Amino acid sequence: METVPEPSPPVQRRVGPALGHSRGRRRVLSLALAPLAGLPLVRRARAAVTGVDVRAAVEYPDVRAGRALAFPADFGAHPRFRVEWWYVTGWIDSPSYGFQLTFFRIRPGVAEDNPSRFAPKQLLFGHAALADPVLERLRVAQRAAREGFGLAGASEDTTRVWIGDWSLVRNAAAYRAVVRAPDFAFELALAPTQPVLVEGDGGVSSKGPDPREASVYYSEPQLAVHGTVTVEGRTREVDGTAWLDHEWSSDYLGRGAVGWDWTGVNFDDGSALMAFRIRGAAGKPTWAGAALRDASGRRTTFGPADVAFTALRRWTSPRTRIDYPVAMDVRAGGLEVTLEPLFDDQELDARASIGTVYWEGAVRARIAGRVAGRGYLELTGYGAPLRI
Repeated sequence: METVPEPSPPVQRRVGPALGHSRGRRRVLSLALAPLAGLPLVRRARAAVTGVDVRAAVEYPDVRAGRALAFPADFGAHPRFRVEWWYVTGWIDSPSYGFQLTFFRIRPGVAEDNPSRFAPKQLLFGHAALADPVLERLRVAQRAAREGFGLAGASEDTTRVWIGDWSLVRNAAAYRAVVRAPDFAFELALAPTQPVLVEGDGGVSSKGPDPREASVYYSEPQLAVHGTVTVEGRTREVDGTAWLDHEWSSDYLGRGAVGWDWTGVNFDDGSALMAFRIRGAAGKPTWAGAALRDASGRRTTFGPADVAFTALRRWTSPRTRIDYPVAMDVRAGGLEVTLEPLFDDQELDARASIGTVYWEGAVRARIAGRVAGRGYLELTGYGAPLRI
């Protein structure tokens, strides 16, 4: 078991599930439920809690500095927290595709005292995408389900999260990612080649000046990929490299924050960089952070003053008219990296599931003009403020 010293138990806050938390700063379910009002899943969930006072307060734990990361338990779900995600991005070598799989777990805070198995105590969402540079097309699929009945769930013991026949499961040797969508599918083994990269301060990643604005966060870069990818009925055996992030939080975005930019880069020499910034009104950064593990295994973390994202080129979506900075210079301390997209149109419209539109794309990383690695760039909150 890997462990870090354990602090005192987390402070609890009482939160009204549909009205926002006790600081009165934002609506709790605007990302998780409000955009889904017309979906059958939510209609059935609301019907299941008829007669229950869904306005009753619910307790979400704060992320606290000094919290221990202990594996394998922390590979699993943390259902008391408001939001959690397992996020896999990677590149396949030949043919050269980017791929992405994300599972979101959301605790909506409704009907938690209802013994009915239909009560929506945990919601699961899945996003999968395959970036096809030949067609310059992002193939996208989405799923949503209430936890239970064996149809969807997230284990607390280790990484085992699934919705129907989509899954991400960790065993002793590797993760196994399975996605089956109408025009693409993949079944990939993702084998760790390096230790877990602990983000932030011992796994607590600050997202703003208020200590409560934070996530528990670790990454697994340089995952060795092997498996199959199917596109329009043709299956190929593939190899590649991937990155996995796992985060959970109850209070991710602070007052005035509208979204974030994030990148995870696997460099060819075995090093890895994670960097992010939180943006406020007019795109002004409100917070930032980064972690670099060099080829020797040495880890360095960077605070807001040491991290900068600078747009080099922008692209406007012909569907949503949202304007994204799809090519970026990223600085973390003395390291400067240029990110260039595999192709520009890697916008993911998730309004039918989590209620937002964002850009999430495969990128090449250059250092001093030379291609030095590959990764992903995520751009959220450009069309409308993101709410978690």
